Amino acid sequence: MTRRPLAAILIAASATLALAACSSGSGDPASSESGSGDGYVTEGKFTVGTGEPAYYPWVIDDAPESGEGFESAVAYAVAEQLGFAADDVVWVRSTFDQAIAPGPKDFDVNLQQFSITPERAENVDFSSPYYETTQVVVTVEGSPAASATSIADLQGLLIGAQTGTTSFDAIEQEIAPTAGAQVFNTNDDAKLALQNGQVDAIVVDLPTAFYLTGAELDGGKIVGQLPTTGDGDEFGLVLAKDSPLTADVTAAVDALREDGTLDELATTWLGGDAAPLLD
Repeated sequence: MTRRPLAAILIAASATLALAACSSGSGDPASSESGSGDGYVTEGKFTVGTGEPAYYPWVIDDAPESGEGFESAVAYAVAEQLGFAADDVVWVRSTFDQAIAPGPKDFDVNLQQFSITPERAENVDFSSPYYETTQVVVTVEGSPAASATSIADLQGLLIGAQTGTTSFDAIEQEIAPTAGAQVFNTNDDAKLALQNGQVDAIVVDLPTAFYLTGAELDGGKIVGQLPTTGDGDEFGLVLAKDSPLTADVTAAVDALREDGTLDELATTWLGGDAAPLLD
């Protein structure tokens, strides 16, 4: 019989003890605090993915670790619900397409304004929705709509949107302008008409509004959000397909919705001066 060196025996014994400790869950923050020791990318940490860069107002100054910005704040609120301290939240970056592609993930959850769709759900899991998009009136400096503070202020103006969209329906149902909703084939056509002064304002969803005013329109301005119609896209946290964390993350999001936290965070980061509510 071949005898094993004493050092090899000691190493094997140490490995066995280490495995036993891991399987028992003792000393594992993810197990004792979050209610599940399985499925996390890094033991004792909550790994959150976002874009590179991540944009205002979803993340402020491309610094998700600050907790400032709607999605950054939502991530930390979910982490707390799961039992993680803020210091145990780890951020990683991915493109939008990488996050929703099939296959293994280097994150536990990812937030990049992912609309929940059946097609995407074939490749990844979604939590329950943490936000439903609203419809937003956008204009440019110098337009008659730039000084509007209420829906009544908009009713005598030319307001347009892409045909066949929730945005177009919102103009007709919520603003009801005297000239009717101005019809465009695409958002790009509507944006060009606004920039050229052919319409006084356009209506788009909130993420598009932030993008247009921040990157596309010269002198772009968000006038305000229209009352919620219930037909907006719903954003969910993305997880790996069949992740063992999906049920816990969904329960955390549901709890934040039920106690009003999600509404408070939306008002703080997506309302106020950024996009006031119109009435």
